[in-house]
Amino acid sequence: MRKLLIVRDTIMIDTTAKAVWDCLVNPEKTKQYMFGCSTRSTWKVDSSLEWIKNENGQERIFVKGNVIEIEPPRYLAFTTFRPGAEIEDKPENYLTVTYELYNENGKTVLTISQGDFGSIENGEARYQLALSEGGWMPILQAIKSLLNTH
Repeated sequence: MRKLLIVRDTIMIDTTAKAVWDCLVNPEKTKQYMFGCSTRSTWKVDSSLEWIKNENGQERIFVKGNVIEIEPPRYLAFTTFRPGAEIEDKPENYLTVTYELYNENGKTVLTISQGDFGSIENGEARYQLALSEGGWMPILQAIKSLLNTH
C-alpha cells in the first residue's frame, strides 16, 4: 500500500473560531498572509475559489480550485491547482486542502492539511518542496500574528 503524502500543520490561536474563520475567507485578510493574494469565491459547495493578485494593473490567478465542503466556522475543504505549475491542468493534478478549527481551553486550534501529493503528477518532488519550505507553518504563524495584533 502506498503511503499518503500529506502536508499537515497545526497551531493554537488565542481568539475565537469565528475570528480565525474570517481570516481564512476574507479577501482583505488573506492578502496579508498569503503572499499578497486575496480570495475570490462565493464560499458555497461546488463554487470556484481563486487566489488572485493584481500586478501592474493586471489580475493574475496564482491558485484556483473549487469548494468541496464548508461548515463555517469549523471546516473547509477545497481543491487547488497552480496555473503554470508545469503539470497538466486536469482533475487528477488537483490537491485537496482542508482547514479544521476547534476550541480548546478558550482558544482555537487550526489545522491545515494538503494532499495527497502521491496522487498527482510530479507529486513526490512537490511534496518535498512543500516540506522544505516549512509546510503550512509559515502561513499559520502569519495568521496567528495577524489575529493577535488586532
